[in-house]
Amino acid sequence: MQGERKEETGHREHTLVIEGRNAVLEALRSDRTLDRLFILDGCQDGPVRTIVREAKKRDVVLDFVAKERLNQMSQTGKHQGVIAYAAAYDYAEISDMLKAAEEKGEAPFLLFLDGIEDPHNLGALIRTANIAGAHGVVIPKRRAVGLTATVAKTSAGALNYTPVARVTNLVRTMEELKEQGMWFVCADMDGETMYDLNLTGPIGLVIGSEGNGVSRLVKENCDFVASIPMRGDITSLNASVAGGILTYEIVRQRLGQK
Repeated sequence: MQGERKEETGHREHTLVIEGRNAVLEALRSDRTLDRLFILDGCQDGPVRTIVREAKKRDVVLDFVAKERLNQMSQTGKHQGVIAYAAAYDYAEISDMLKAAEEKGEAPFLLFLDGIEDPHNLGALIRTANIAGAHGVVIPKRRAVGLTATVAKTSAGALNYTPVARVTNLVRTMEELKEQGMWFVCADMDGETMYDLNLTGPIGLVIGSEGNGVSRLVKENCDFVASIPMRGDITSLNASVAGGILTYEIVRQRLGQK
């Protein structure tokens, strides 16, 4: 497609950056998975309004930015006020994850990642989810990294096997899954020791962002808050490490049921 280029360095970690109005509109209408769309702030002519309308239909994240930022992002110099980031992999549906668990005769086990912004952490968590036998990973559309090339590389191939869903609202998604019988546990240092919790059955494990942890509303919608025992001088863990520890406590408890 004209207007496309590969980009995997710096803050532009997406496999594909699409520049120009026609190229972006073609990508939208072809249902290519777009992580984010950047539009020149204040630009409201017909073609741009069409792009915005198509993006909103598909719930693509829109950012209206200054011309200087678009110029900085562009390598062709011909962005025409529009630049899109395309995902490295297609996103899955949570319903497919639940169906896969049912077909395996297993209780659903999903990882919910609340605002993970480091692509290395996301890739590592997807890798852990795969190795632990989780049925999928759920991430939010906003204020979080998507499926970039760096995420794919860090996952060490796990993205080929572990589905990742991207949702507009984590809390609403959790509420819908609760109605289907799923329980949720989040990681927080003020919670109950993970060894004292029953983490079996259909469960969603929530891991918070690198800097702020689990957001307040997400935490309030969790059934359990689990802490990891710490005996050293440092009182926090990297998000992917904390996720790995709690994931395998869930695995341990599930194995104990057999």
